[in-house]
Amino acid sequence: MDKNIDRVVPVGARNARSPDHANRMIVAPEDWAAITPFLVLVEDWFRRPAGFPTHPHRGIQTVTFVLDGALEHRDHTGADGVLRQGDVQWMTAGHGVMHSELPHQGEFAHTLQLWLNLPARQKMIPARYVNQLGAEVPVVKVPGGEIRVYAGRVGETVMPHGSDWPMTLLEIRAEAGAELSLELPAADRGFLYTLTGTARAGANGAPVAEQSVAWFEPSGGAGFDRLRIAVSAPFRALLYSSAPIDEPIAAAGPFVMNTEREIQQAYEDYRRGRLVA
Repeated sequence: MDKNIDRVVPVGARNARSPDHANRMIVAPEDWAAITPFLVLVEDWFRRPAGFPTHPHRGIQTVTFVLDGALEHRDHTGADGVLRQGDVQWMTAGHGVMHSELPHQGEFAHTLQLWLNLPARQKMIPARYVNQLGAEVPVVKVPGGEIRVYAGRVGETVMPHGSDWPMTLLEIRAEAGAELSLELPAADRGFLYTLTGTARAGANGAPVAEQSVAWFEPSGGAGFDRLRIAVSAPFRALLYSSAPIDEPIAAAGPFVMNTEREIQQAYEDYRRGRLVA
């Protein structure tokens, strides 16, 4: 069946956090029942000395998309690297991770970071990450545009997801007049974040404007649904989708668990140096 767009939420203005750092909330952590398994999506623009020095996480996955510039990452295992425009990092915090995310040397970084929840049975799995280079991402040509398949499937092109909780991530670029039809798991909730351009999306033809988030819901069926997009002005968007996790959420700072007791334990483990296994 064809998916509808259920709501379109405009994105707010940038917030200047310091002379070297601005950000804005794309998906706010306000009603987790309505956005599960997504927790938050933040867009950041920053250059040194701004950035995210070493900090902890437990119980979640992060999906970091570098829109421009260069992001240097380092974690408690000693692993490090530099991600550039079009690269994505899939990181599973699981039991615990200590990592930093900083602009590389004198460059700046423009990033999108999604926090994706994990179900209770996976919250304490070992930490890991996958760096996905944009140059290695398959590109599917469609009439009037192209789709970069970071995770999920477009036609016969299938890319395994880099997360432990399955997720689709597509980058869509299309010219005015293009008509796209995307196949997505029927069980998925998801959203389009429109970076530039305008379109009508879903079976209901909902208007989607630049810098807005258009949500679609699970159909309740098995197999796959289709999301149709009719482009009216040169269009670039990221599509995220994943099956909801219908479990309680307890969150504080960098930790997302199922109960307040588990949050207290995470902080205790962090203070005692037991967060990372």
